[in-house]
Parts: sequence; structure tokens; C-alpha cells
Amino acid sequence: MAIANQLKALLKSHVEGDDARFYSIAMQLAAHEAKIGHGKLAEELRDLVDQAKARRGLPPKEQDKTVPIGRPRGELAGLLHASFPKNRLGEMVLDDHMDYQLKRIIREQRQASRLLAHGLTPRRKLLLVGPPGTGKTMTASVLAGELGLPLFQVRLDGLITKYMGETAAKLRQVFDSTDRTRGVYFFDEFDAIGSQRGLENDVGEVRRILNSFLQMIEQDDSHSIIVAATNHPEILDHALFRRFDDILNYDLPDDARIAELLKTRLRGSAQKGTSWKRLSGQAQGLSYAEIVRACDEVLKEAVIEQKEQISESDIRRAIEERSNAKTRFTGKRTGKQ
Repeated sequence: MAIANQLKALLKSHVEGDDARFYSIAMQLAAHEAKIGHGKLAEELRDLVDQAKARRGLPPKEQDKTVPIGRPRGELAGLLHASFPKNRLGEMVLDDHMDYQLKRIIREQRQASRLLAHGLTPRRKLLLVGPPGTGKTMTASVLAGELGLPLFQVRLDGLITKYMGETAAKLRQVFDSTDRTRGVYFFDEFDAIGSQRGLENDVGEVRRILNSFLQMIEQDDSHSIIVAATNHPEILDHALFRRFDDILNYDLPDDARIAELLKTRLRGSAQKGTSWKRLSGQAQGLSYAEIVRACDEVLKEAVIEQKEQISESDIRRAIEERSNAKTRFTGKRTGKQ
């Protein structure tokens, strides 16, 4: 009945020329679709509203007054940060195995109804393991973007408290949300929750949090995707690993991946004859994120200096600066010696 009333109100606002009300009701319909799991349709409706506002020539401030779909309310607002990524898999530089794993997850999610009809469950509980800057956070954004789902990043500062039992209660709120609102739920720095029971600095509350998480993820039968990421798999409790449908291992890029990333970011601006192979050797040991930052630095400098093209030496200098900064911080040399 609510949908019928909204449709009537939508038509009435259109007839009366009340654009503000028309857009508001359209976003309410989009929010309803998101709530019942139709994330792709919800995003398409939201995009259509944005496009309509732009065509009507509304000022940017008015265009930005769209109602975010699935934004956490009440206490959840302090536990989840919602965003609506448009990232796609093609934006990532991946080795063949990782590319296959991510495409398989996306394919299974898109064919979820068919799999469920045959008594099979699509992959949706994922553990991402690897050094910082290797693409774990980007993966969560890409999964959300490819599947047309909101991305909910779990805010550890709001989740973990010093009061006994409170963290487990808040964790329950997060898992209740996975059932109410379909999306990609991202636990970054997951070792804060999943460290081994029995470590020297372990306290009873840490064990209770981990036990609560183990129980909740085991019992979770929602249609949301749960993604946990860690830079320190060695301290995760072993009981966690069997709770995940897939474990994705991220590594620092090799020479081929570095060269591909540099070309992707700089090819349109770099001088002809730039040797990506030479540059990839200089960038060895840097993460994907660090290489992207080096590329952005050289692009910014070119804009400021009004250079039409970027030289190989410009790129090398930006890479060396990033490598030296990492060496000072970690004490480990980067690049081919």
C-alpha cells in the first residue's frame, strides 16, 4: 500500500510541477528497493534522479540534496559509514589468479538466485590478506560498485569500547543490519577483532568479542557480502579461517604489474619512448597505493609547472622520493639495487 501511495504522489507532484517533491519521492522509492535487496535498481533510480536534476539546471547545492540510500540511522550511524562506490574491476591491476577469484565472486553473486534454487550458496564471506596498499580496500569498493550495492565500512572506533559486553552488543547490531539492508560490509584492520585467543596481551573481553564474531558470522545467512581485511594474518585466530568462503591473498606488485600500473596512470601524459620497464625496477618494493601516489605527484607537478608532457626522469624522481620515504619509515630498501 505504501508503494501505491508513493506512486500516486509521484505522478501528482509531476503534474503539479513540484520538482523537489518529485525527486524526494523518487529517492524514497529507491531507498525501498535498496532495503529489499534490489541494490542495482536502487542505484539506477538514484542515478536517474541525479541526471534529471542536472538536466533541469539545478545549482550544485540543490543537486547534492539527494537522500543517500541505506544510510545508517540511530546507533548504527556511529558503527557504519555508508558510501556508494562506482568502481569497476577494470580499474584494478591484478594478477591472473586474483582476477579469476574476484570475477568468480561477482559472477556467483549475480547468479545467486540460480545457485540458491539448486541448494548452493554464492561466495559472500571473504577474508582479504596482505600488506598495506595492495588493494584490499579497493576490492571492497569494486565489489560494491560491480554489484550496485552500498558499501558499509565498519567503524572500529565506534565498535570497540572499554565496557564489558558493549562491543559484542554493537557487533550484533552490525550483523542485524546485514539482514535488513543488503550491502558490502567491510571490516578493515580485522585483527583488532580476530586476534588469537591466548596471546600474552589477551584479556577476557577480547576473547568474548572474538567468540561473538565467530558465532555471528557462522549464523549469518543474509544476502549481504561480509569482507574482512588484515595486514597481520599471523595473529588471527585459526578458528576464523573456516568461517570464510574465500581467502584472497594480496602481494606487492611484480615488475609486470608495476609497469602496467604506471602506463595506465601516465601513458597519456608521458613522453614518447618512456621505458616503463626501467621505471618498474625503480619502483620494486612499493605497494600499488604508493605507486599511484607517486604518479599523482608527478601529474600535479606537471599541472603546476604547465608541462605538456612528463619525462621519464620526472617519473623516476617521484618514485625515488616515495621509495626513500618508505625506507626511512621501515628501514627496508626498495627498488632494484
